[in-house]
Amino acid sequence: KPLAGKKLTKKVYKVVKKAAKAKAIKRGVKEVVKGLRKGSKGVCIIAGDISPIDVISHLPVLCEECDVPYIFVPSKVDLGAAGQTKRPTSCTLVCTGGADVDGLDEVLKEVTAAKPVY
Repeated sequence: KPLAGKKLTKKVYKVVKKAAKAKAIKRGVKEVVKGLRKGSKGVCIIAGDISPIDVISHLPVLCEECDVPYIFVPSKVDLGAAGQTKRPTSCTLVCTGGADVDGLDEVLKEVTAAKPVY
């Protein structure tokens, strides 16, 4: 939870692809954590098929502390391909500051709507 549905997953991959072209993206756990700690805003996309899960288990908590919405997508391979890298990617952070990415606002609205209530 919250795993994106098929439609939202497609939109997320498109936004990641556009953000990668605009260089408004951070790939991998190390870069994403560094970006969140430095105060980057945007949306965090986490792959749901990571093994072992301990690699990414701290990311949702960190995102909530930094008020950054996050969403899980089914495949790390597809997330890596959308981020224009040959390697599978466990997580990406699409940054809102700086470059203007089409469709990011729409994805942000849907991700914040899908956020679980504790």
